[in-house]
Amino acid sequence: MTTSTLAHADARRTIPGTPIFDGPAAMQGYALNSMCFSFNDQANREAFIENEEAYFDRFNLSEAQRIAVRNRDVLGMIAAGGNIYYLAKLAGIFGLNVQDVGAAQTGVTVDEFKAGLLSHQVTISQQQECVA
Repeated sequence: MTTSTLAHADARRTIPGTPIFDGPAAMQGYALNSMCFSFNDQANREAFIENEEAYFDRFNLSEAQRIAVRNRDVLGMIAAGGNIYYLAKLAGIFGLNVQDVGAAQTGVTVDEFKAGLLSHQVTISQQQECVA
């Protein structure tokens, strides 16, 4: 790669306020994401609920990942390499849905997050009507 190509690649990865899930983040979050993937199996969800610390050990989570999960800190989990698609499996164990997670990620209440989604949906519908 040329220097300008590298600079362009770095610029693509910088979105203020948005963690980018790229190769380095995937490597950093491998243990956490592997643990979350394991929750596809009911027995694993039960084992996690029974003893979180033992489950952390089973997947060799980093201390940052352990702290984020203990604190139910979605943004901390993302900062520790968590991928939202895998974290959604963990959120389900805690009784959270995608809107709960979205609200946590954006720093608003669930009701504010839902209103924002509805507002955006109306805007898209209005744009589609104008095109038609």
